[in-house]
Amino acid sequence: MKNFNTNQTNIFEILCQTISEGIVIANKELKITASNQAAHYMFGYKEEELIGESLNLLIPKHHKFTAVSEFDKYFAKEKLTKLKPDEDLKALKKDGKTFPVEISLNPFQLEGDQFLMIFINDNSIRKKQEEEILRLNHKLGKLVDERTTELRQVISNLKEEIKKRKKAESKMKVALDKERELNELKTKFLSLVSHEFKTPLSVILSSATLTKKYTAAEHQVKREKHLENIKLKVRSLNNILNDFLSIERIKSDNNTYNLEYFPLSRVVNNVVYDANMLSKKGQIINYPDNINEIVVHYDENILELSLTNLINNAIKYSPEDSIIDVDVNIENDNLNISVSDEGIGISEKDQKFIFNPYFRSESVIHQQGTGIGLNIVKGHLENLNSSINFKSIENKGSIFTISIPYHKNKIAQ
Repeated sequence: MKNFNTNQTNIFEILCQTISEGIVIANKELKITASNQAAHYMFGYKEEELIGESLNLLIPKHHKFTAVSEFDKYFAKEKLTKLKPDEDLKALKKDGKTFPVEISLNPFQLEGDQFLMIFINDNSIRKKQEEEILRLNHKLGKLVDERTTELRQVISNLKEEIKKRKKAESKMKVALDKERELNELKTKFLSLVSHEFKTPLSVILSSATLTKKYTAAEHQVKREKHLENIKLKVRSLNNILNDFLSIERIKSDNNTYNLEYFPLSRVVNNVVYDANMLSKKGQIINYPDNINEIVVHYDENILELSLTNLINNAIKYSPEDSIIDVDVNIENDNLNISVSDEGIGISEKDQKFIFNPYFRSESVIHQQGTGIGLNIVKGHLENLNSSINFKSIENKGSIFTISIPYHKNKIAQ
Protein backbone atom coordinates (compact mmCIF):
# COMPACT_ATOMS: atom_id res chain seq x y z
CA MET A 1 0.00 0.00 0.00
CA LYS A 2 2.06 2.83 -1.32
CA ASN A 3 1.93 6.41 -0.03
CA PHE A 4 1.11 5.11 3.49
CA ASN A 5 3.84 4.65 6.09
CA THR A 6 4.10 1.42 8.06
CA ASN A 7 1.81 2.51 10.87
CA GLN A 8 -0.77 3.81 8.44
CA THR A 9 -0.68 0.56 6.52
CA ASN A 10 -1.17 -1.53 9.63
CA ILE A 11 -4.13 0.60 10.72
CA PHE A 12 -5.73 0.35 7.27
CA GLU A 13 -5.25 -3.41 7.09
CA ILE A 14 -6.75 -3.92 10.51
CA LEU A 15 -9.80 -1.81 9.70
CA CYS A 16 -10.44 -2.72 6.06
CA GLN A 17 -9.19 -6.11 4.98
CA THR A 18 -11.80 -8.06 6.87
CA ILE A 19 -14.74 -5.87 5.71
CA SER A 20 -16.96 -7.33 2.96
CA GLU A 21 -17.55 -3.93 1.40
CA GLY A 22 -15.14 -2.71 -1.24
CA ILE A 23 -13.03 0.16 0.06
CA VAL A 24 -10.96 2.51 -2.01
CA ILE A 25 -9.06 5.49 -0.58
CA ALA A 26 -8.14 8.45 -2.79
CA ASN A 27 -6.13 11.55 -1.98
CA LYS A 28 -7.06 15.09 -2.83
CA GLU A 29 -5.69 14.64 -6.36
CA LEU A 30 -8.12 11.75 -6.89
CA LYS A 31 -5.30 9.23 -6.95
CA ILE A 32 -5.97 5.84 -5.41
CA THR A 33 -3.73 5.38 -2.41
CA ALA A 34 -5.20 2.19 -0.96
CA SER A 35 -7.82 -0.51 -1.54
CA ASN A 36 -8.96 -3.72 0.14
CA GLN A 37 -9.41 -7.28 -1.10
CA ALA A 38 -13.13 -6.88 -1.52
CA ALA A 39 -12.51 -3.98 -3.94
CA HIS A 40 -9.91 -6.03 -5.87
CA TYR A 41 -12.39 -8.88 -6.28
CA MET A 42 -15.22 -6.50 -7.16
CA PHE A 43 -13.33 -4.63 -9.90
CA GLY A 44 -11.03 -7.43 -11.12
CA TYR A 45 -7.78 -5.54 -10.41
CA LYS A 46 -4.78 -6.55 -8.38
CA GLU A 47 -3.68 -4.13 -5.67
CA GLU A 48 -0.63 -2.95 -7.61
CA GLU A 49 -2.82 -2.18 -10.65
CA LEU A 50 -4.89 0.33 -8.67
CA ILE A 51 -2.40 2.16 -6.50
CA GLY A 52 -1.48 5.50 -8.02
CA GLU A 53 -4.21 5.31 -10.67
CA SER A 54 -6.94 7.96 -11.02
CA LEU A 55 -10.17 7.29 -9.21
CA ASN A 56 -11.88 7.74 -12.60
CA LEU A 57 -10.47 4.35 -13.59
CA LEU A 58 -13.33 2.75 -11.63
CA ILE A 59 -16.00 5.11 -12.82
CA PRO A 60 -17.92 4.90 -16.15
CA LYS A 61 -17.28 7.76 -18.52
CA HIS A 62 -20.56 9.60 -17.91
CA HIS A 63 -19.97 9.55 -14.11
CA LYS A 64 -16.27 10.53 -14.03
CA PHE A 65 -15.09 13.39 -11.84
CA THR A 66 -14.26 16.37 -14.03
CA ALA A 67 -12.48 18.59 -11.49
CA VAL A 68 -10.77 18.50 -8.11
CA SER A 69 -13.52 20.82 -6.91
CA GLU A 70 -15.92 17.89 -6.95
CA PHE A 71 -13.71 16.13 -4.46
CA ASP A 72 -13.65 19.29 -2.35
CA LYS A 73 -17.42 19.46 -2.07
CA TYR A 74 -17.54 16.01 -0.45
CA PHE A 75 -14.48 16.70 1.72
CA ALA A 76 -16.00 19.93 2.95
CA LYS A 77 -18.94 18.06 4.44
CA GLU A 78 -16.64 16.31 6.88
CA LYS A 79 -19.11 13.50 7.35
CA LEU A 80 -20.16 10.25 5.73
CA THR A 81 -22.18 10.97 2.59
CA LYS A 82 -24.21 8.29 0.88
CA LEU A 83 -24.89 8.96 -2.76
CA LYS A 84 -28.59 8.77 -3.60
CA PRO A 85 -29.64 5.37 -4.93
CA ASP A 86 -31.87 7.00 -7.54
CA GLU A 87 -28.77 8.32 -9.26
CA ASP A 88 -28.44 4.86 -10.83
CA LEU A 89 -24.78 4.61 -9.89
CA LYS A 90 -22.56 2.20 -11.76
CA ALA A 91 -18.92 1.17 -11.39
CA LEU A 92 -16.53 0.03 -14.11
CA LYS A 93 -14.70 -3.31 -13.98
CA LYS A 94 -11.31 -4.01 -15.51
CA ASP A 95 -12.98 -5.96 -18.34
CA GLY A 96 -15.05 -2.90 -19.23
CA LYS A 97 -18.33 -4.18 -17.82
CA THR A 98 -20.37 -2.00 -15.52
CA PHE A 99 -22.32 -3.05 -12.49
CA PRO A 100 -24.72 -1.21 -10.16
CA VAL A 101 -23.29 -0.02 -6.87
CA GLU A 102 -24.13 1.86 -3.71
CA ILE A 103 -21.44 4.32 -2.73
CA SER A 104 -20.76 6.18 0.50
CA LEU A 105 -18.06 8.84 0.75
CA ASN A 106 -16.27 9.54 4.01
CA PRO A 107 -13.65 12.37 4.05
CA PHE A 108 -10.93 12.18 6.67
CA GLN A 109 -7.45 13.52 7.53
CA LEU A 110 -4.46 11.45 8.44
CA GLU A 111 -1.21 13.06 9.63
CA GLY A 112 -2.18 16.34 7.99
CA ASP A 113 -3.19 14.83 4.63
CA GLN A 114 -6.74 14.81 3.23
CA PHE A 115 -8.27 11.58 1.99
CA LEU A 116 -11.63 10.31 0.77
CA MET A 117 -12.65 6.82 1.84
CA ILE A 118 -15.10 5.30 -0.64
CA PHE A 119 -17.32 2.42 0.51
CA ILE A 120 -18.64 0.37 -2.40
CA ASN A 121 -21.44 -2.21 -2.31
CA ASP A 122 -22.10 -4.37 -5.37
CA ASN A 123 -25.83 -4.06 -6.05
CA SER A 124 -25.95 -6.59 -8.87
CA ILE A 125 -27.76 -9.20 -6.84
CA ARG A 126 -30.14 -6.65 -5.33
CA LYS A 127 -30.76 -5.16 -8.77
CA LYS A 128 -31.49 -8.61 -10.14
CA GLN A 129 -33.79 -9.22 -7.23
CA GLU A 130 -35.50 -5.87 -7.84
CA GLU A 131 -35.82 -6.67 -11.53
CA GLU A 132 -37.21 -10.08 -10.64
CA ILE A 133 -39.61 -8.44 -8.21
CA LEU A 134 -40.63 -5.98 -10.93
CA ARG A 135 -41.05 -8.85 -13.37
CA LEU A 136 -43.10 -10.81 -10.85
CA ASN A 137 -45.08 -7.71 -9.98
CA HIS A 138 -45.73 -7.13 -13.66
CA LYS A 139 -46.72 -10.76 -14.10
CA LEU A 140 -48.85 -10.54 -10.99
CA GLY A 141 -50.40 -7.31 -12.23
CA LYS A 142 -51.14 -8.90 -15.58
CA LEU A 143 -52.58 -11.94 -13.82
CA VAL A 144 -54.64 -9.68 -11.56
CA ASP A 145 -55.87 -7.79 -14.64
CA GLU A 146 -56.80 -11.07 -16.33
CA ARG A 147 -58.53 -12.33 -13.21
CA THR A 148 -60.22 -8.95 -12.77
CA THR A 149 -61.43 -9.10 -16.37
CA GLU A 150 -62.67 -12.64 -15.83
CA LEU A 151 -64.29 -11.62 -12.56
CA ARG A 152 -65.95 -8.64 -14.22
CA GLN A 153 -67.25 -10.92 -16.94
CA VAL A 154 -68.52 -13.35 -14.31
CA ILE A 155 -70.15 -10.46 -12.43
CA SER A 156 -71.58 -9.14 -15.70
CA ASN A 157 -72.96 -12.58 -16.54
CA LEU A 158 -74.28 -12.91 -13.02
CA LYS A 159 -75.95 -9.51 -13.23
CA GLU A 160 -77.46 -10.47 -16.57
CA GLU A 161 -78.66 -13.74 -15.09
CA ILE A 162 -80.11 -11.91 -12.09
CA LYS A 163 -81.73 -9.44 -14.47
CA LYS A 164 -83.24 -12.29 -16.48
CA ARG A 165 -84.43 -14.00 -13.32
CA LYS A 166 -85.95 -10.78 -12.03
CA LYS A 167 -87.60 -10.26 -15.40
CA ALA A 168 -88.90 -13.82 -15.32
CA GLU A 169 -90.07 -13.36 -11.74
CA SER A 170 -91.73 -10.10 -12.73
CA LYS A 171 -93.49 -11.80 -15.64
CA MET A 172 -94.49 -14.65 -13.36
CA LYS A 173 -95.81 -12.18 -10.80
CA VAL A 174 -97.77 -10.35 -13.49
CA ALA A 175 -99.12 -13.67 -14.73
CA LEU A 176 -100.06 -14.71 -11.19
CA ASP A 177 -101.66 -11.32 -10.56
CA LYS A 178 -103.62 -11.66 -13.81
CA GLU A 179 -104.61 -15.20 -12.88
CA ARG A 180 -105.68 -14.01 -9.43
CA GLU A 181 -107.56 -11.11 -10.98
CA LEU A 182 -109.16 -13.44 -13.51
CA ASN A 183 -110.27 -15.79 -10.74
CA GLU A 184 -111.72 -12.86 -8.83
CA LEU A 185 -113.50 -11.66 -11.96
CA LYS A 186 -114.85 -15.15 -12.59
CA THR A 187 -116.17 -15.29 -9.04
CA LYS A 188 -117.74 -11.86 -9.41
CA PHE A 189 -119.11 -12.79 -12.80
CA LEU A 190 -120.76 -15.99 -11.56
CA SER A 191 -122.18 -14.18 -8.56
CA LEU A 192 -123.37 -11.35 -10.77
CA VAL A 193 -124.93 -13.59 -13.39
CA SER A 194 -126.67 -15.57 -10.69
CA HIS A 195 -128.09 -12.42 -9.13
CA GLU A 196 -128.88 -10.45 -12.28
CA PHE A 197 -130.58 -13.34 -14.04
CA LYS A 198 -132.37 -14.68 -11.01
CA THR A 199 -134.36 -11.51 -10.28
CA PRO A 200 -135.77 -10.90 -13.80
CA LEU A 201 -136.47 -14.59 -14.29
CA SER A 202 -138.37 -14.70 -10.98
CA VAL A 203 -140.49 -11.73 -12.08
CA ILE A 204 -141.11 -13.32 -15.50
CA LEU A 205 -142.12 -16.62 -13.92
CA SER A 206 -144.36 -14.91 -11.39
CA SER A 207 -146.04 -12.68 -14.00
CA ALA A 208 -146.53 -15.60 -16.39
CA THR A 209 -148.13 -17.66 -13.61
CA LEU A 210 -150.47 -14.83 -12.60
CA THR A 211 -151.44 -14.12 -16.20
CA LYS A 212 -152.79 -17.65 -16.53
CA LYS A 213 -155.12 -16.98 -13.60
CA TYR A 214 -156.65 -13.87 -15.13
CA THR A 215 -158.95 -15.51 -17.70
CA ALA A 216 -162.00 -13.27 -17.45
CA ALA A 217 -162.51 -10.26 -19.72
CA GLU A 218 -162.51 -7.85 -16.77
CA HIS A 219 -158.97 -9.03 -15.94
CA GLN A 220 -157.51 -7.61 -19.17
CA VAL A 221 -155.82 -4.67 -17.42
CA LYS A 222 -154.09 -6.99 -14.96
CA ARG A 223 -153.03 -9.31 -17.78
CA GLU A 224 -151.54 -6.40 -19.72
CA LYS A 225 -149.69 -5.19 -16.61
CA HIS A 226 -148.05 -8.57 -16.11
CA LEU A 227 -147.28 -8.90 -19.80
CA GLU A 228 -145.58 -5.49 -19.69
CA ASN A 229 -143.52 -6.67 -16.71
CA ILE A 230 -142.46 -9.72 -18.69
CA LYS A 231 -141.48 -7.54 -21.67
CA LEU A 232 -139.41 -5.20 -19.44
CA LYS A 233 -137.60 -8.06 -17.74
CA VAL A 234 -136.90 -9.78 -21.05
CA ARG A 235 -135.48 -6.51 -22.36
CA SER A 236 -133.36 -6.26 -19.19
CA LEU A 237 -132.04 -9.79 -19.69
CA ASN A 238 -131.35 -9.02 -23.33
CA ASN A 239 -129.32 -5.95 -22.31
CA ILE A 240 -127.31 -8.02 -19.83
CA LEU A 241 -126.58 -10.65 -22.48
CA ASN A 242 -125.56 -7.92 -24.93
CA ASP A 243 -123.15 -6.54 -22.34
CA PHE A 244 -121.50 -9.92 -21.81
CA LEU A 245 -121.27 -10.58 -25.56
CA SER A 246 -119.82 -7.11 -26.07
CA ILE A 247 -116.90 -7.93 -23.76
CA GLU A 248 -115.64 -10.48 -26.28
CA ARG A 249 -116.10 -8.08 -29.14
CA ILE A 250 -113.83 -5.55 -27.45
CA LYS A 251 -111.01 -8.12 -27.49
CA SER A 252 -111.45 -8.80 -31.20
CA ASP A 253 -109.82 -7.00 -34.12
CA ASN A 254 -110.93 -3.40 -34.75
CA ASN A 255 -111.83 -4.41 -38.31
CA THR A 256 -114.99 -6.05 -36.95
CA TYR A 257 -116.44 -2.56 -36.44
CA ASN A 258 -118.81 -1.38 -39.13
CA LEU A 259 -118.03 2.25 -39.98
CA GLU A 260 -120.73 3.97 -42.01
CA TYR A 261 -122.43 7.33 -42.49
CA PHE A 262 -125.71 7.86 -40.62
CA PRO A 263 -127.68 10.77 -39.12
CA LEU A 264 -126.99 11.33 -35.44
CA SER A 265 -130.69 12.03 -34.84
CA ARG A 266 -131.57 8.43 -35.73
CA VAL A 267 -129.48 7.03 -32.91
CA VAL A 268 -130.56 9.65 -30.37
CA ASN A 269 -134.26 9.14 -31.25
CA ASN A 270 -134.05 5.36 -30.82
CA VAL A 271 -132.15 5.56 -27.53
CA VAL A 272 -134.38 8.26 -26.00
CA TYR A 273 -137.54 6.44 -27.12
CA ASP A 274 -136.46 3.20 -25.44
CA ALA A 275 -135.22 5.09 -22.36
CA ASN A 276 -138.61 6.75 -21.85
CA MET A 277 -140.12 3.29 -21.44
CA LEU A 278 -137.71 2.65 -18.52
CA SER A 279 -137.88 6.10 -16.92
CA LYS A 280 -139.18 6.60 -13.41
CA LYS A 281 -142.25 8.59 -12.49
CA GLY A 282 -141.85 12.25 -13.35
CA GLN A 283 -138.42 11.86 -14.97
CA ILE A 284 -137.91 14.03 -18.06
CA ILE A 285 -135.29 13.39 -20.77
CA ASN A 286 -134.49 16.60 -22.62
CA TYR A 287 -133.76 15.96 -26.29
CA PRO A 288 -130.81 17.88 -27.81
CA ASP A 289 -131.50 20.72 -30.26
CA ASN A 290 -130.08 21.25 -33.75
CA ILE A 291 -128.89 17.68 -34.51
CA ASN A 292 -131.03 16.94 -37.56
CA GLU A 293 -128.29 18.03 -39.96
CA ILE A 294 -125.44 16.17 -38.24
CA VAL A 295 -124.18 13.11 -40.10
CA VAL A 296 -121.40 11.03 -38.54
CA HIS A 297 -119.05 8.36 -39.85
CA TYR A 298 -118.98 5.77 -37.10
CA ASP A 299 -120.18 2.36 -35.93
CA GLU A 300 -123.88 3.03 -35.33
CA ASN A 301 -124.38 0.06 -33.02
CA ILE A 302 -121.48 1.09 -30.78
CA LEU A 303 -122.71 4.68 -30.55
CA GLU A 304 -126.21 3.45 -29.71
CA LEU A 305 -124.81 1.01 -27.12
CA SER A 306 -122.72 3.78 -25.50
CA LEU A 307 -125.53 6.35 -25.40
CA THR A 308 -128.01 3.76 -24.13
CA ASN A 309 -125.68 2.84 -21.27
CA LEU A 310 -125.26 6.47 -20.19
CA ILE A 311 -128.96 7.38 -20.35
CA ASN A 312 -130.07 4.16 -18.65
CA ASN A 313 -127.55 4.79 -15.84
CA ALA A 314 -128.88 8.34 -15.49
CA ILE A 315 -132.41 6.98 -15.16
CA LYS A 316 -131.38 4.23 -12.74
CA TYR A 317 -129.36 6.43 -10.39
CA SER A 318 -131.62 9.51 -10.46
CA PRO A 319 -134.73 10.04 -8.35
CA GLU A 320 -138.29 10.49 -9.58
CA ASP A 321 -139.26 13.92 -10.94
CA SER A 322 -135.68 14.64 -12.00
CA ILE A 323 -134.31 15.96 -15.29
CA ILE A 324 -131.87 14.20 -17.62
CA ASP A 325 -130.26 16.38 -20.29
CA VAL A 326 -128.75 15.11 -23.53
CA ASP A 327 -126.51 17.75 -25.15
CA VAL A 328 -124.52 17.70 -28.39
CA ASN A 329 -121.74 20.10 -29.41
CA ILE A 330 -118.97 20.11 -31.99
CA GLU A 331 -115.50 21.17 -30.87
CA ASN A 332 -112.60 21.17 -33.33
CA ASP A 333 -112.71 17.70 -34.94
CA ASN A 334 -114.73 16.05 -32.18
CA LEU A 335 -118.43 15.50 -31.71
CA ASN A 336 -119.29 15.57 -27.99
CA ILE A 337 -122.45 13.95 -26.62
CA SER A 338 -123.10 14.65 -22.93
CA VAL A 339 -125.64 13.06 -20.58
CA SER A 340 -126.18 14.90 -17.30
CA ASP A 341 -128.42 13.90 -14.41
CA GLU A 342 -129.47 14.99 -10.92
CA GLY A 343 -128.76 11.62 -9.36
CA ILE A 344 -126.72 10.26 -6.49
CA GLY A 345 -123.36 11.04 -8.14
CA ILE A 346 -120.10 9.19 -7.57
CA SER A 347 -117.97 9.56 -4.46
CA GLU A 348 -114.39 10.76 -4.91
CA LYS A 349 -112.94 7.49 -3.61
CA ASP A 350 -114.94 5.50 -6.20
CA GLN A 351 -114.31 7.73 -9.21
CA LYS A 352 -110.92 6.17 -10.06
CA PHE A 353 -112.55 2.70 -10.25
CA ILE A 354 -115.65 3.65 -12.23
CA PHE A 355 -114.41 2.13 -15.52
CA ASN A 356 -113.09 -1.08 -13.92
CA PRO A 357 -114.94 -4.28 -14.92
CA TYR A 358 -117.56 -5.49 -12.42
CA PHE A 359 -116.99 -2.50 -10.15
CA ARG A 360 -120.05 -1.25 -8.32
CA SER A 361 -120.04 1.57 -5.82
CA GLU A 362 -121.26 0.88 -2.29
CA SER A 363 -123.99 3.47 -2.78
CA VAL A 364 -125.62 1.45 -5.62
CA ILE A 365 -124.88 -2.07 -4.48
CA HIS A 366 -128.55 -2.63 -3.68
CA GLN A 367 -129.61 -1.80 -7.25
CA GLN A 368 -129.52 -4.09 -10.24
CA GLY A 369 -126.52 -3.79 -12.54
CA THR A 370 -123.62 -5.78 -13.97
CA GLY A 371 -120.85 -3.26 -13.34
CA ILE A 372 -119.45 -3.84 -16.81
CA GLY A 373 -121.39 -1.33 -18.85
CA LEU A 374 -119.00 1.60 -18.56
CA ASN A 375 -116.00 -0.70 -18.99
CA ILE A 376 -117.49 -2.00 -22.26
CA VAL A 377 -118.31 1.49 -23.50
CA LYS A 378 -114.80 2.74 -22.75
CA GLY A 379 -113.22 -0.27 -24.50
CA HIS A 380 -115.26 0.16 -27.68
CA LEU A 381 -114.73 3.92 -27.81
CA GLU A 382 -110.96 3.62 -27.39
CA ASN A 383 -110.86 1.00 -30.15
CA LEU A 384 -112.54 3.58 -32.39
CA ASN A 385 -110.16 6.44 -31.44
CA SER A 386 -112.82 7.96 -29.21
CA SER A 387 -113.05 8.68 -25.50
CA ILE A 388 -115.34 8.98 -22.52
CA ASN A 389 -114.91 11.17 -19.44
CA PHE A 390 -117.04 12.37 -16.59
CA LYS A 391 -117.52 14.87 -13.80
CA SER A 392 -119.48 13.97 -10.72
CA ILE A 393 -120.39 15.38 -7.31
CA GLU A 394 -121.81 13.02 -4.75
CA ASN A 395 -125.53 13.55 -4.10
CA LYS A 396 -125.72 16.24 -6.81
CA GLY A 397 -125.34 14.39 -10.09
CA SER A 398 -123.00 13.39 -12.89
CA ILE A 399 -122.11 14.44 -16.43
CA PHE A 400 -120.74 11.77 -18.79
CA THR A 401 -119.37 12.89 -22.16
CA ILE A 402 -118.60 10.80 -25.23
CA SER A 403 -116.18 12.30 -27.78
CA ILE A 404 -116.03 10.77 -31.25
CA PRO A 405 -114.14 11.93 -34.40
CA TYR A 406 -116.14 14.29 -36.59
CA HIS A 407 -115.05 15.88 -39.88
CA LYS A 408 -117.93 17.84 -41.36
CA ASN A 409 -116.10 18.74 -44.59
CA LYS A 410 -115.14 15.14 -45.28
CA ILE A 411 -118.72 13.99 -44.64
CA ALA A 412 -120.04 16.67 -46.95
CA GLN A 413 -117.81 15.37 -49.74
